[in-house]
Amino acid sequence: MTKTYLLAGTLAVALTGTAVAQTAEFYVVQDTTTKKCTIVDKKPTTTTTVVVGDGGFKTRTEAETGMKTIKVCSSN
Repeated sequence: MTKTYLLAGTLAVALTGTAVAQTAEFYVVQDTTTKKCTIVDKKPTTTTTVVVGDGGFKTRTEAETGMKTIKVCSSN
């Protein structure tokens, strides 16, 4: 019986850790051709855009605020 609780607890912690690791859902990216910055809801997987700044943001509002302080974005 104790093993069942231990296994259930371990599984719950593992699943919670996975969900927490995926909380950064907004990224400020720069188009490599036009140099224009935008906000996207998935990390880019192509070479035509690159993530700029300190990485991901939890909300769109945080990403918008962050984009204003990123030097390569404020010059556009």
